[in-house]
Amino acid sequence: MAATTVKDTNFNMRMNKQKKVSLEDLYGSLGMTLAEAVNIFFEKSLMEGGIPFDVRMPRYNKETEEAIQEARDIMSGKVSAKSYSSAKELFAELDEE
Repeated sequence: MAATTVKDTNFNMRMNKQKKVSLEDLYGSLGMTLAEAVNIFFEKSLMEGGIPFDVRMPRYNKETEEAIQEARDIMSGKVSAKSYSSAKELFAELDEE
């Protein structure tokens, strides 16, 4: 399938504003616009005959999955996390264990 340079249609999508800004900054640092980066992704997809990278759920061991869930619970406020007023206080408690 030959690539064409004629751009005769539009593709629109919605996304989180901060994510868009972050992506524009990232791709800008690489010398391209967000639209150019998306076009590169599409061209590579056509060349590969699908998504040009692995798309799969990560597999973690039970301990890692529990740690991820604990972090999510802390972030959502379901679980309170212990805090320390200084690194010295944290290390003192760790030394006690």
